[in-house]
Amino acid sequence: MSENKNNKKPNLPKGLGSGNNKPFKFNVGWLYGLILVIVAMIFFTNNPAATTKELGWTEFQEYAEKNAFGKMTVNTSDRKVTATVKPEFIRQILGQDSAETLRYPLQKAVEATVTVVIPSADKFDDHFNNWKTLRQIDATVTYSEGASLLWTILVQIGPFLLFILIWVFIIRKMSGGGGSGMFNVGKTKAQLYDKSAQAKKVTFKDVAGLSEAKQEVEEIVDFLKQPGKYTGLGAKIPKGALLVGPPGTGKTLLAKAVAGEADVPFFSLSGSDFVEMFVGVGASRVRDLFRQAKDKAPCIVFIDEIDAVGRARGKNPSMGANDERENTLNQLLTEMDGFGSNSGVIILAATNRVDILDKALLRAGRFDRQINVDLPELNDRKEIFIVHLRDIKIDESVDTEFLARQTPGFSGADIANVCNEAALIAARTGKGAVQKEDFMNAVDRIVGGLEKKSKVTTLEERRAIAVHEAGHATLSWILEHASPLVKVTIVPRGKALGAAWYMPEERQITTYQQLQDEMCALLGGRAAEDCVLGRISTGAANDLERVTKQAYAMVVYYGMSKDLLNLNYYDATGQDWGMFSKPYSDDTARRIDESVKKIINEQYERAKTILSEYCEQHKALSDLLLDKEVIYADDLEKIFGKRKWISRSQEILSEQELLKLDKPSEEAANVPAEKEDKKEA
Repeated sequence: MSENKNNKKPNLPKGLGSGNNKPFKFNVGWLYGLILVIVAMIFFTNNPAATTKELGWTEFQEYAEKNAFGKMTVNTSDRKVTATVKPEFIRQILGQDSAETLRYPLQKAVEATVTVVIPSADKFDDHFNNWKTLRQIDATVTYSEGASLLWTILVQIGPFLLFILIWVFIIRKMSGGGGSGMFNVGKTKAQLYDKSAQAKKVTFKDVAGLSEAKQEVEEIVDFLKQPGKYTGLGAKIPKGALLVGPPGTGKTLLAKAVAGEADVPFFSLSGSDFVEMFVGVGASRVRDLFRQAKDKAPCIVFIDEIDAVGRARGKNPSMGANDERENTLNQLLTEMDGFGSNSGVIILAATNRVDILDKALLRAGRFDRQINVDLPELNDRKEIFIVHLRDIKIDESVDTEFLARQTPGFSGADIANVCNEAALIAARTGKGAVQKEDFMNAVDRIVGGLEKKSKVTTLEERRAIAVHEAGHATLSWILEHASPLVKVTIVPRGKALGAAWYMPEERQITTYQQLQDEMCALLGGRAAEDCVLGRISTGAANDLERVTKQAYAMVVYYGMSKDLLNLNYYDATGQDWGMFSKPYSDDTARRIDESVKKIINEQYERAKTILSEYCEQHKALSDLLLDKEVIYADDLEKIFGKRKWISRSQEILSEQELLKLDKPSEEAANVPAEKEDKKEA
């Protein structure tokens, strides 16, 4: 019994010594209360009551006759007089304590006063005149109606109330929610989306194309919906997926579709949300983000533009290192896959600068998957056009396959812009529906810029532009591997005085002959000026720039030079060679320059030879261009005839054709056997 009594735990107050009770937390309201108590103490302890005394009317008259008062104020509303006591009468009237109080430096500004209730203002005036005549007092009298009680209270405590209100306003601003205040600066700025967060959710049906990328993220969503399907086989959920691709290809749209499809909480924020001017804020926001994510697990965290915080850490601290950003990255690496457990939290991130990300961030265990979201191919562009044309009123002339062929290299955002521009052009011209012509004008507007028909050009300049553009069109029609022409114009558009539109072949690899034909077609404008006009101009500056870059790529990157065959001087990682040195010698650099010059000169002479052979057709084309200003492929077919080079590689095979090529029919398989039988007979 005694042991039980000795071992009995003492009864502690609530919140202390008990593991089940919540820990003590500071409340800002207590700070407000403390401020009010301090202000009240200052107000009441500084009460000047010790230097004020109320006298009777008879006693007041005695002191007034002795000339003890310096100034008298008569309040006519409440029949009260307040008089200031002269220093030599303070001890006599107020006593020893009040006299000692007035000696302190803080009380020098306080006057000793007395108050008295008078019979009436008129009677007091008679008495004052008698004191002044008979006793020769030097006091002064002023009359006032007096202030109300409410005004007196406001005057007394008004400054303190104003001070309290300003203090409360500052405290609330400093402790504002959502990380906007000083006290919450370390809180995450992530937006949380749940099942009821989005009124109009984006689903995978709204994402056209990107079939491979959708399959990757759909698997993550399916894992969250049906975890037993995968865990039963021993599979583990991917910890993270990195969406990589050029701008406008749909990385953020895929993340929105994941948020709409997944039945789990979805945190969304940008990489720049971790960055702040205060030291240590980025790491604090990372910790707060993952703390909230763990509380709501299983969940998905999406970090857009992660390169803002995930840039590779500097090897040399003195060469542009950023300690704050690196601390934030270190905390992010630890939270994603560190010593502590982080199960149930999937990280999605997007960037178009994967080459500058830190290697530790890209390793398996943090981002298990890198999903490439590339520019859409022909069939993908067709699907994207179908999605964006849902809400646009179009007529029968619009063909989505034709539009897809006319927009090679366009991203999903570019296609959305084309559809919107076409609708704006149709509305500007007062049409009832968007037509094919509007889409073509929209493509021209986006690619070439705004049409400038008002730009002043002389007749000689217009002829030079027509000869130049006709040279491009002629060579692109004659050469086998050049991109077929769609339209050519001499109307100024953007910064260009003329332009030509082609339908480039979508291929994965490019041969040496194809590169040669493309360079020859680019040099056709300068060659036409040289052959026809006998002079050259600055109009070929852009063509020469493209040709020079392509020739250097052929020599330095692709190893297509006869002098430097099969050599590549390009570092794909960007880390092996420093930024202050070249990966080749000065002699090799001279040989590279000579090879580039040789390639360009060969194609230039080739272009002049072809134009000399087709000089009559080129002249007819330039004259037609001067007359119409805009010509199409049909006009070239009338002058040159049907284009000779239409190869099978330029036709986009459908899925059915690919299946036929992969699985030949029984009849095709039996043909070689029949031929062999005939040979044997």
